[in-house]
Amino acid sequence: MAATVASAAADSLLRKITLAIENEASLIGGLRDELDAIKRKLKSMRSVLEDADEMEVLSRVEKDWVDNVRDISEEVEDVLDEFTYHMNKQQNGGKFTRLLYQTVLLPKSLLVRHRVATKFQEINRKITTIDETRRSFAVDGSERQHRVDYQQLRLNRAESSRFIEEEKLVGIENDKELLVTWLTNESLERTVISMAGMGGLGKTTLVSKVYNSQVVRQHFHCYAWITISQKYVVEDLMRRMIEEFHNSTQEAIPTNLNTMRFTELVSALRNYLRTKRYIVVLDDVWSSTLWDDIRVSLPDDGSGSRVMLTTRDINIASLNFGVQSKIHHLRPLEKENAWDLFCMKAFSNKPERCCPQELEISAKNLVLKCGGLPLAIVALGGVMSSKEHVSEWKKVNDSLDFELRNNPDLQYMQAILLLSFYELPYKLKLCFLYCCLFPEDYVIKRKRLIRLWMAEGLVEKASRITPEEVAESYLKELTQRNMLQVVMRNLFGRPREFKLHDLLREIALSMLVSEKFGALYDDQKASEECGARRLSIQTIKKQIKSLKGVSQLRSLLVFTVDTVSPSIEKLPSGFRLLRVLDLQGAPVLKLPKELVDLLHLRYLNLRGTKVEKLPKSIGRLRNLQTLDVRNSRIEMLPAGIAQLQNLRHLLMYRSIVHYDADYNIYCGLPAPSNICELENLQVLDCVEAEENLIRRIRSMTQLTKLGITWVREADEEDLCIAIQNMNLLHHLLVTVIDEEKFLRMDALPEAPPTLKSMLLAGKLEKVPYWFPSLQSLTLLHLHWSRLTQDVLPFIEGLPRLGRLELNNAYSGSQLHFAAGFKSLKILYLINLPHLKEIIIEHGVMKDLGELFIHRCMELKTLPCGIEHLACLQHLQFRMVSSELVQRIRGAQSVDRSKVQHIPFIKHYYRSQSGRVQIENLS
Repeated sequence: MAATVASAAADSLLRKITLAIENEASLIGGLRDELDAIKRKLKSMRSVLEDADEMEVLSRVEKDWVDNVRDISEEVEDVLDEFTYHMNKQQNGGKFTRLLYQTVLLPKSLLVRHRVATKFQEINRKITTIDETRRSFAVDGSERQHRVDYQQLRLNRAESSRFIEEEKLVGIENDKELLVTWLTNESLERTVISMAGMGGLGKTTLVSKVYNSQVVRQHFHCYAWITISQKYVVEDLMRRMIEEFHNSTQEAIPTNLNTMRFTELVSALRNYLRTKRYIVVLDDVWSSTLWDDIRVSLPDDGSGSRVMLTTRDINIASLNFGVQSKIHHLRPLEKENAWDLFCMKAFSNKPERCCPQELEISAKNLVLKCGGLPLAIVALGGVMSSKEHVSEWKKVNDSLDFELRNNPDLQYMQAILLLSFYELPYKLKLCFLYCCLFPEDYVIKRKRLIRLWMAEGLVEKASRITPEEVAESYLKELTQRNMLQVVMRNLFGRPREFKLHDLLREIALSMLVSEKFGALYDDQKASEECGARRLSIQTIKKQIKSLKGVSQLRSLLVFTVDTVSPSIEKLPSGFRLLRVLDLQGAPVLKLPKELVDLLHLRYLNLRGTKVEKLPKSIGRLRNLQTLDVRNSRIEMLPAGIAQLQNLRHLLMYRSIVHYDADYNIYCGLPAPSNICELENLQVLDCVEAEENLIRRIRSMTQLTKLGITWVREADEEDLCIAIQNMNLLHHLLVTVIDEEKFLRMDALPEAPPTLKSMLLAGKLEKVPYWFPSLQSLTLLHLHWSRLTQDVLPFIEGLPRLGRLELNNAYSGSQLHFAAGFKSLKILYLINLPHLKEIIIEHGVMKDLGELFIHRCMELKTLPCGIEHLACLQHLQFRMVSSELVQRIRGAQSVDRSKVQHIPFIKHYYRSQSGRVQIENLS
């Protein structure tokens, strides 16, 4: 881990030095030679660091060397950032300030430059000294042997899990039955069966029970189990397969096996397996090339052979194997099974293995921490089996991270869970560690995380794709490797929200602190001394005192602070190198004047705070990439916003608390007249359409998201020209100034081809004729359109439309879903005052999973054809007629048979007291 942080620090610094030399020559002046020297030496060190990053165990000398490189890289970065901060502060001033620096303050400026040059010379000498110790980085034989033993221990543990007694397993019956069926079915085509899931789920244990079962053994002529090391040799794998196959049939192993070369091994395997029905288990696969390496040695002669593999990486499980394949995603244990397994281990000496009542709260907390991982449950249960007193259990609960680091009985579990982390490229390791700054069980939004990574410089530059797209690929990789758990996906399976497994987070936190990557500040672990480069303040119930040791701080994140001072009156001077200031949801009333001196700031999140205004001189934050003031009390943006030339995401809408019957949805903020000068802006959401604004934003063709409110009828032509020019636009929100005004968009010949979601709020005279061109659209929300024309024929053919919301959008009496809607999964029908009949033809909306009918009081009967919606899981009625509900209430009701296939049916209504009540009609 130390090598990871050091390598990342060196890599980040090299990019920064290169940028400084190339683009800031006027600033660095005579420092170029010193920076060039540092750059050359760090480059030579980086390759050694990358090699060290692949080592799971470092000697003390190696660890010291790596730590020194990390520290020196961070020291160079601090000095360089301090210097550019000073020089940028000079440039940011007006003419008077620059004149002042050139005359009165010139000696001070020269002194700063001289002091920085001296520091760089000292650092150069340090680097030379560190570089000379590189020979100590060589690994002696004993250290190599230690690494081999560690690898062998892991392999031995994986092998031993194959022999766990059946009665000690819980919650695997259904999984086992499914796998046995796949292995022994009548298909004669060779099939690859992949078992995927995060480390510790028991993939090996489950597959071994299936592999050793009598029905499977009797089905195949021969069988082989191969545990794959992370650094495998193909020839060794083939030799082990030959040994296993011959042992399974009690045949003699070829005497010349150890001298066979690759082609001879392939030939021996193919000749032996020809005409045999075989099964091979490839356990713990880490490489996507393994199948290509060995497939040639496994013949496919139509005898019904099977290959099973276990992996933590969904990418590997989803490979195109060139033959029939199946994937089984192993899930964590259900709560009941997890509790049973824990009690089996922790209370094995108690009557009926029951938990004593006085220990139940602590025991259930520990089981909850395990998150359904059998490995963790068994390990923790074993540790707790020797603890009798409540105080001992409470101590482990309160300091689980300490136990994980120091209890020998838990170190193996920790190593297993961290294998996936060690296999990550170092850039992804740092991105994963950044996620640990969020509180336990915190749901992390995809876009927020991406913007934070970008601000911290964790996203590498790539040609032809945006930083946002690079960060998206990082997220995809982390989820596919089961390092992040997906909490919510969009209509087409793209992850939107994530969280960390509690235990994996606890383990990673120790590395977060030991490598000075980040630190947490909360009631249990409050510390005035920081020393880390990232600080996460979490759930403080007492006054936060002045923090010390924050001169190198780059990120400050505040989460759910209960009784912190209601305003940040002053930032410590050491914060001036800050890149990230995330105050989302904190009870902050006022920002300090020092904010505009954070010249390195790239991310400022004030969402949900009580801040009422931004500083007029916010334009001094020339590196700012993200400004989020959503749902704050800010009512106007200062003119200085237009000076933020690196700004990419400007988020400023206020969502109005509303009922279904209200027109208001979003309220934007007025923007300065020169906002169109923000050439790097990707997201503008939402802005008020003041006089001539829409005409001005016609040049912002780079936008991917546009939200614009208070549009007037006279804006139609300018609005349509602006939208037509935005060929990269993915998301569009347009609302008219009030519910009685028309939203006119007929001047738009066709929508941008990339448009994925669209919300239109306001009266429409007719359905825009360009609706059928929305071929990429996944979400359409028509709000208060009050169309007399049926919109369905215009959108039924949209191939990707997954969510449709019609809120007071149609004044007709009938909605007829006659054709299409092949991708529609969610349908909202809200506040349609004259709707009396819904007709759904057979085969239409075949994938619909959720149907919500709200405030359609004239609808007295169920949608005709609802019985054909086989995928429908959720049906919800809110404030509808009693006649409609009565038709499905109770087993003997008129239309009960039409909805009996729907698992969840809810009815929301108001009681006589005015409170909303929920009735379950399932």
